[in-house]
Amino acid sequence: MVKLKTIPPQNNSVVDPDQVRRILDKHRQNQLGGLIAILEEVQALYGYLPEAALRWVAEGRGRSLVDVYGVANFYHSFTLEPRGKHLISVCLGTACHVRGAELVVKEFEKQLQIKVGETTPDKAFTLKTVNCLGACALGPVAVVDGHYYSKLRRTDVNKIISETLAGVVSVSQDEDQSVFPIDVSCPFCNHSLMDTSYFIEDHPAIRVTVSFGDKHGWLRLSSLYGRYNIYSEHDIPFDMVLTFFCPHCHSELIGSWECAKCKAPMIPMIVRGGGTIRICARRGCTGSEGHMLDLR
Repeated sequence: MVKLKTIPPQNNSVVDPDQVRRILDKHRQNQLGGLIAILEEVQALYGYLPEAALRWVAEGRGRSLVDVYGVANFYHSFTLEPRGKHLISVCLGTACHVRGAELVVKEFEKQLQIKVGETTPDKAFTLKTVNCLGACALGPVAVVDGHYYSKLRRTDVNKIISETLAGVVSVSQDEDQSVFPIDVSCPFCNHSLMDTSYFIEDHPAIRVTVSFGDKHGWLRLSSLYGRYNIYSEHDIPFDMVLTFFCPHCHSELIGSWECAKCKAPMIPMIVRGGGTIRICARRGCTGSEGHMLDLR
């Protein structure tokens, strides 16, 4: 059992040391890369990384607070400030900008009565902009709670906000069939996982290594978000849960999330431009539950 001293909450009165302790105990055997999984769970619990929680994590892992803050600041998926229940990320990359993304941002600011980087007083929405979401052909693009909205106009903004509040997502057939490439890297060594020598559906594949049973070998996945095509060194039985590794640093790619559909582990990867994508480790698990995009 990890023992933690009582540390003054410093405006983090909602932080429960017992909850942080349970997270630390869960990951006490995972020294390599375990800090990222711990911070993921803390953020999932509180919606951000409170200062008091980071202090307890540093003490529990035997790390300096500077080290823990360094990890939290390095990965775009972590946030040190409270965020709203719903996160809206609007792309301002070149392709989206020239198609009027600035007008879409201004409409979100007008409808929510906040500026970019702020959260509504009721903690319902946080609005941010990102440099690129990798869907340039579909711009202007926004992501709300992991769902892509493409080819946006100012008149779409009110509907998006209303549907999000109501918990309803309506997507046109054309949007639902659209896919786009992503560029990902290892969450531990930050080395690119893109394989430019191996293409799937005319795009560089994502290369990882996997193990199952007594098998160990390479696996390449489609880099098109929403596609599930894979090629592997060994035949993988349907419904098999795989263990994923980075082919560069050999760290196990594991986080603290489970697939909402099948409860298998969700495998984290860092998305170029900021954010994290998580894919289900179970062979054959598809649908929205099998892919989750987090742009925090």
